Amino acid sequence: MAHEKYQELLNTLHDCMVQCNHCYDACLNEDDVKMMAPCIRLDRECADICGYLAQAITHGTPYVAELASVCAKICEDCGNECKKHEQEHCQKCADICMKCADACRKVA
Repeated sequence: MAHEKYQELLNTLHDCMVQCNHCYDACLNEDDVKMMAPCIRLDRECADICGYLAQAITHGTPYVAELASVCAKICEDCGNECKKHEQEHCQKCADICMKCADACRKVA
């Protein structure tokens, strides 16, 4: 199967999607949700593109490189936003987002 060559990326995309969803949910429970709005927005964008890229890879899309390039940009932006916040969930999210951005760039 074509997606087998992307197994490491698929694993990373899944991990990033899960962590972004967790960060999103945790940010909604912070005292100053309004201050967390950019983080929440990027968590959603990042989780969505990671999930979409994983699906597209398993569907055999011919656009892996193009989608991975977009995913890398969104992951990096999310990671940079999460780095700004001291909460543990944000710091963990920043780490996996940067890892995912690097993994995406390798196939972009």
